Amino acid sequence: MNGSGSKSIIPAVFLDWAGTVVDHGSVAPVKALEAVLASAGVSVPPAVIRRDMGLAKKDHVRRLLQEDEVVQQWMNLYGAKPVEADVDQLYAQLAPKMMETLSVHSQVISGVSETAAQLRARGMKLAGTTGYTRPMLDTIEKLAAQQGYATDASLSPEDVGAGRPFPWMCYQLAIDLRVYPLSSCVKVGDTESDMCEGRNADMWTIGVTRSGNGSGLTELEWANTDALEQNRIVARAAKELTHAGAHYTAESVAHIMPVLNEIEARIRRGERP
Repeated sequence: MNGSGSKSIIPAVFLDWAGTVVDHGSVAPVKALEAVLASAGVSVPPAVIRRDMGLAKKDHVRRLLQEDEVVQQWMNLYGAKPVEADVDQLYAQLAPKMMETLSVHSQVISGVSETAAQLRARGMKLAGTTGYTRPMLDTIEKLAAQQGYATDASLSPEDVGAGRPFPWMCYQLAIDLRVYPLSSCVKVGDTESDMCEGRNADMWTIGVTRSGNGSGLTELEWANTDALEQNRIVARAAKELTHAGAHYTAESVAHIMPVLNEIEARIRRGERP
């Protein structure tokens, strides 16, 4: 992989979608969840919503309804703690709201398409995993393809029966794409659940710090942020992702090529994740 045009011994790179290849700052799910919770009379800060980003969306709703501050608001409003029926009701509202926000927040992140072309040129396949539902994934795949980005295959939690931190999407994609061993594959994502998914699949993991959940900023907002604050954001995200299991961090997918070179060198030395 170090030489120009040389083939990599990394058979595939498994990339998250929102905050990793599209939607800089992972804005769409935050806005949708805020709106759905607000419709129930509950106010939840974006920072709280972002704690469990990357989970399957119904799991995310369920986790939010377990947050102490949400439980307290719910009891004040309805006289009881939230139950599974409340999860079902909010989740039913979330799907159409997500589809609305996806149409606005599905811009492919700068450098992603170019990096994808480099990966393919070196013989690597591109796989995609997400916390989005299959209809949501179908939508962002279509929008991304119009902008020049596509994976060889992508799966949602419902395609395999469960989402992150379980590795089932990665396992099924490995079967579908005929790639192995997973210990020579790389998972790239922007959330703690991405890192857990990659680790549980016995992959090398790269956490992206600038483009995803750790920054929460659109590309325009990032460009208008002063350098000192940018450095602080990246450092905080790197610390969180490393704590969650990232072997390496990079600002965005556009910055992963040197990391992949290092991972490949370690694989050649016989190292495993």
